[in-house]
Amino acid sequence: MYDYDLLVVGSANADLVIGVERRPAAGETVLGSDLAVHPGGKGANQAVAAARLGARTALLARVGDDAHGRLLLDAQRAAGVDTTGVLAGGAPTGVALITVDPSGDNSIVVSPGANGRLTPADVRAASGLLHASKVVSAQLEIPLETVVEVVRNLAPGGRFVLNPSPPRPLPAEVLAVCDPLIVNEHEAKVILGEAGDTAADPEDWARLLLAKGPRSVVVTLGAEGALVASADGGVRRVAPVKVDAVDTTGAGDSFTAALAWRLGAGASLAQAAAYAARVGAVSVTRRGAQESFPTAEEVDAL
Repeated sequence: MYDYDLLVVGSANADLVIGVERRPAAGETVLGSDLAVHPGGKGANQAVAAARLGARTALLARVGDDAHGRLLLDAQRAAGVDTTGVLAGGAPTGVALITVDPSGDNSIVVSPGANGRLTPADVRAASGLLHASKVVSAQLEIPLETVVEVVRNLAPGGRFVLNPSPPRPLPAEVLAVCDPLIVNEHEAKVILGEAGDTAADPEDWARLLLAKGPRSVVVTLGAEGALVASADGGVRRVAPVKVDAVDTTGAGDSFTAALAWRLGAGASLAQAAAYAARVGAVSVTRRGAQESFPTAEEVDAL
């Protein structure tokens, strides 16, 4: 028996958001709205999304011993996430500085802070947490060598889900255990390199990615739905869920969390992706990231 349905290993950031009429040019100052501070980071977002759906969820991350770190911990605990794996200290909490213009377009500068200090040694020290988790999900807002250590410490029979964001080339050791590797168009092309430039359509991306070694692949296509691919199931389309989108912030994180949880519960890749698409659809009808993530009852109502 596993103590957790999902362990998320990843980043936790404080999102500092200012609305602006336009972004400043070099050397220019512009006035903006009042500062809004929200809990964020891909790892923290995924943990909250899964817990809100009802998954027994834990987070392995590092924050600073500061006010932003306390904000992030409070948000995790309020959602029902087990935070025994969240380490504090070593650097200030990671921060994302976000400006948003009237059209909704944003510009983001991230200071990784404590996220960059989540080390392979931290993963080894938390091996008991990894072995107690049915599924482990990670992203790339923490050091790549830390993600490598995660795959080396998975529970026997445990499942590993990776969203390689921000994207970078991945070692074969990591690709070989991804089940699935979850990418959007940009991430797919970065990982494929030159091969991605010649691929004609998303189905080709999925097949080329699968040939690199993952056990399965999911390509998210925004309003066009998603693709799932595996060696035994071929490539299949997952239909989009039509909603009136208000804010797409965090939608990809909610999709990944929901998919990882449903896979651990025994759903097929296509079934899990279809459920995750509904979760993502609910989240984009609300503003914000973590505050937009739905409960299982809200997903069922959709």
